[in-house]
Amino acid sequence: MSKTGQWLVAAGLLLAIGAAYWGFSAAPGTNHREATATQEISAEPVFAASFKDLDDKLQPLKQWRGKVVVLNFWAPWCPPCREEIPDFIKLQDKYRERGLIFVGLALDEKLKVQAFSDEIGINYPILLGEMDAVDLARKIGNRLGGLPFTVVIDRDGRIAASEVGGLNMAQMEKIVAPLL
Repeated sequence: MSKTGQWLVAAGLLLAIGAAYWGFSAAPGTNHREATATQEISAEPVFAASFKDLDDKLQPLKQWRGKVVVLNFWAPWCPPCREEIPDFIKLQDKYRERGLIFVGLALDEKLKVQAFSDEIGINYPILLGEMDAVDLARKIGNRLGGLPFTVVIDRDGRIAASEVGGLNMAQMEKIVAPLL
């Protein structure tokens, strides 16, 4: 196994442990910010970051400033991630014209991410993250490193909500619809 592969396995195990811990310590559907602290967490680290897409082109996240951004940290091996993505696809179709953009930040090898993306028909940008993505998630509130981790940023560049754990369509729509 390559050094990158070993790192991804280690990171995956840490993320899975964090997700399992979080699952036992917070009620499903609880807003992560409400469950942990009410302090403001800046979205500036998000807009300062850039990641490669599946075509190996560097994509700055600042290109989506001014839209309602749903930044979803996920991996193809993560069951709750796989479960929530079909709802994200539907919501992207439903609200794209109103300024909603989902951005998937995948934590796995490019080939596995591409295969899952093609299989399920993801209709929003998919970016590839490694340690930089884990660091970004930590900076914006995912202190335990669980997956999936979803952050919603409003048009003014403020974090409106964040959640560790899977979200369904109703939960996500309740968060994003008022922001559009």
